[in-house]
Amino acid sequence: MRIAQSGRPSNATSIPLAERLVGPFHRFAQTESASGLVLVACAAVALLWSNSPWSDSYSRLWEQTVAVGSTGWGVSMTLHHWINDGLMAVFFFLVGLEIKRELLVGDLATVRHAALPIAAALGGMIVPATLYAVINHGTAASRGWGIPMATDIAFALGVLALVGPGVPAGLRVLLAALAIVDDLGAVLVIALFYTANIEWEHLIVGAGIVTLLVMCNAAGVRHGAVYALLGVALWLALLHSGIHATIAGVLLAIAVPARTRIDEGEFLLRGREALDEFERACGPATSILTNPAQQDAIARLEELGDQAQAPLVTLEQELRTVVAFVIMPLCALANAGLPLGGQARGALATPVTIGVVLGLVLGKPIGITLFSWLAVRSRIAALPPGVSWRAVHSLSWLGGIGFTMSLFIAGLAFGASPLVQSAKLGILSSSVIAGIIGWMLLRTSLRRATAGAVAPRADHVAGL
Repeated sequence: MRIAQSGRPSNATSIPLAERLVGPFHRFAQTESASGLVLVACAAVALLWSNSPWSDSYSRLWEQTVAVGSTGWGVSMTLHHWINDGLMAVFFFLVGLEIKRELLVGDLATVRHAALPIAAALGGMIVPATLYAVINHGTAASRGWGIPMATDIAFALGVLALVGPGVPAGLRVLLAALAIVDDLGAVLVIALFYTANIEWEHLIVGAGIVTLLVMCNAAGVRHGAVYALLGVALWLALLHSGIHATIAGVLLAIAVPARTRIDEGEFLLRGREALDEFERACGPATSILTNPAQQDAIARLEELGDQAQAPLVTLEQELRTVVAFVIMPLCALANAGLPLGGQARGALATPVTIGVVLGLVLGKPIGITLFSWLAVRSRIAALPPGVSWRAVHSLSWLGGIGFTMSLFIAGLAFGASPLVQSAKLGILSSSVIAGIIGWMLLRTSLRRATAGAVAPRADHVAGL
């Protein structure tokens, strides 16, 4: 064919040097364990830095004031607050996109599919929060009851990926759906319980912006710049309203269109027409750079691709890598610093640390397993194919990896109070314990499942 003749050779030397250099990093970023490993690395750097001779520079860095905009119209916050209030809003925007997609067409789209992860997530929030509240009842630390409710999805999926390729697909789906419901619960908890005094004027402005976003969606507006500008305005309104500014990300995600302009049939028909025109314009002496017909065909294919893809999916794909490898690691780096001197050792026995550890290490596995069992027992839900109760219990330990989200909520709960250091100690130690135990249990359960599947075949062969 003429197309094949005009194409490049498929050998390795035809690959540009830049792609060969970046390729290994790109393949690493596509693995499920990659973002979890980067989070662990950033937390380790934060711990080493905050306990090094240069520990003062760690604190000074995050307390640097950064101003954006002019006097009277700008925003001035510390670098730490820019990360927790600004960049984390982008993280919650991605969470909102994932929740919306799952509710529309994913594992939460039907009651039957959604029942098990919803039950598991509820148990994984209620039991840990209750344990913490009982231990810290009547004290200044009681405000931190939301800390052990959270699960770090990137870290948990990373540990699951390290278990090996034998993990049943249903188990991966269950963990992902559970974490998404867990994130939704965290959003509601932050909005309802971790807010300052409400400034109603700014809140009314925010409500007006949300209404405008919904109207843009209904009118068929798809350009990302429109939603980005309105999203920034919404973030500013909520920042001054008393409701935590990260909620702006979720509200913006709700308004992002999930519809396509053309369906699959029209895309295939018009796409084939564009490809046919591209092929007819090919010639031995032609080049795309000088061939208007080919350029026009390519432009139409790009336009068709945009019309056949929902903005929700496009934004989710574009943001996933940025959030996983930039925003979440920065959040871990800014929040995981903890001096591990004599005061830290004394903090191990404080009610805050005990409450966080019991909530994440015991409350999460108990709550997830118990509520899952109740949902299946009452016939509201069913276990995914190929998933045993042993595997569900093993998976429930990964829910105890609070890490980034728990650190974030600890900052909201305690601010600059010394209690935040006790909470950090509990979060970091619990995440390590839960991750190791979950990994070990999953490895053991998968080996037993494999042995059980192989044994009958061996007996059958022997009987022959």
